[in-house]
This record gives sequence, structure tokens and C-alpha cells, in this order.
Amino acid sequence: MNAATMDRISEFLAELLGTALLLFFGCSSCIVGLGPIPEHFVICLTFGLAVMLIVNIFGCISGSHLNPAVTVAATIYKLITPTQAAIYMAGQFIGGFVGFGVLKAITPAQIFRPENSTGPGLCTTIPNPDVSSLQAFTVEFIISAVLIHICCAVWDPRNANHHDSVPLRFGLAITCLALVGGPYSGGSMNPARSLAPALWNGDFDQHWIYWLAPLLAAALTTPFYLIVFRRETPSEKPEKSSGEDFPLRTNNV
Repeated sequence: MNAATMDRISEFLAELLGTALLLFFGCSSCIVGLGPIPEHFVICLTFGLAVMLIVNIFGCISGSHLNPAVTVAATIYKLITPTQAAIYMAGQFIGGFVGFGVLKAITPAQIFRPENSTGPGLCTTIPNPDVSSLQAFTVEFIISAVLIHICCAVWDPRNANHHDSVPLRFGLAITCLALVGGPYSGGSMNPARSLAPALWNGDFDQHWIYWLAPLLAAALTTPFYLIVFRRETPSEKPEKSSGEDFPLRTNNV
């Protein structure tokens, strides 16, 4: 087996395990009946901290996309090939399904979904009943577009030397965006995150929002960033002075 094949397998497993952990840890914070009633802030923070943890583990392997919309953006940005994108997405969808399935398996059935429950299943993303489909779609599009902007900024060559705090920054960004979008649409920003609970719970009410909004945001936001904001960093060239070589500094702010 050659090195390229091993790399693809590693990337697939990193996205699978990363997305599985995202659904397992994030959705565990939504469970009612095994402890304190979870508040919206706690749920959002748990998802953000889960992202931080996962990026720390798998970021150096696959970039920890964990999200088909991010993978679409990375493909448009030409960071990965379409073949890699397909491998990433396969890992994300399988991982989300497995991670949520494990959570369901270890949670008592009556707590996971009470028999008298008339609402959506655990961790299912649906719009607020007081919010129209268009309003929920708009919120999902906006917060997804902001997430993609963050990704594009991290990938920008000018940020190449500022990646040490990326896991923390992404975790806090997810927390912020989920806090904003949650009351309106559930704050998913991620088709893989929404698909797994929908499949296990059988709840697909207005599920199209959680596919179309993030993917459309990625398709529109990434070219916008590339055209308007992205810049190449000037290459470092040696500059001679008093018989010694001094590299020219580049602005990486």
C-alpha cells in the first residue's frame, strides 16, 4: 500500500472518528433526565469544547473539517481534491451516524426519547415553531457563512504562522454561532451533525434547511473570500547588509 493511499485512509478515519466524537459529546449535553436540565449556553459550550478537543487530536491529519460544508469550502479553496472531498464526506456522515448511535446505545431508552414525548427526538435540529422556514434558513445561512469565513481566514497564507490557537478559536466561534442561531434554527451549520439525529430519531421536519443553507453558504462565501480578501504573502528574500544576510520580514498579521 503506497503512501498516498495510507494518507487517504488516515484522513477518512480522522473525519469519521472526529465527527463521531462531535455527535457523541455534543448531543450528550442535550440529554434530560440523567442530571441537571441542560441550558442553551451549556449545550452550545459543550459543542464548542468538543470541536476544540477534536481539532487538537485530528487537525494535523485531516484538518478536522467534521462538516461537509467546510469540506466544500476547502475544495473550492483548492486545499483538497474532489476525491479527497468525497472521502472526507463519507467519513463525516458515517462518523456522525456511529457517534449518535453509540450515544443512543448507552442511554436508557425512556430518557433518550420518552414514550409520551410529542416533540422532536434528542438533538434533532428543527426551526423554532415561532420562526418561519425562510427565517430559519436565513439564520442557518448567515451563521454558516460566518463559519466558512473563519475557515477561509485560517487557511489564508497570512495566517500561516498563527495556528497555535486555532482549536480554541474554532471552539469559541462554534459556541458563539450556536448561541446566536440556536433559538431560531437549532444552530446546526453542519449537514452531518443534523443528519445523524434525524436518521436515528426519524425526524425530518424541514430537514432540507440543514443541507441547503450550509452548503450554499460554503459555495458562495468561499469564492467571495478568495476574490475580495485573500492575498499571497510576499516571499522572503535575503537582503545583504554589511556583508551579512538578513531575511526580509513579511507581514503575517
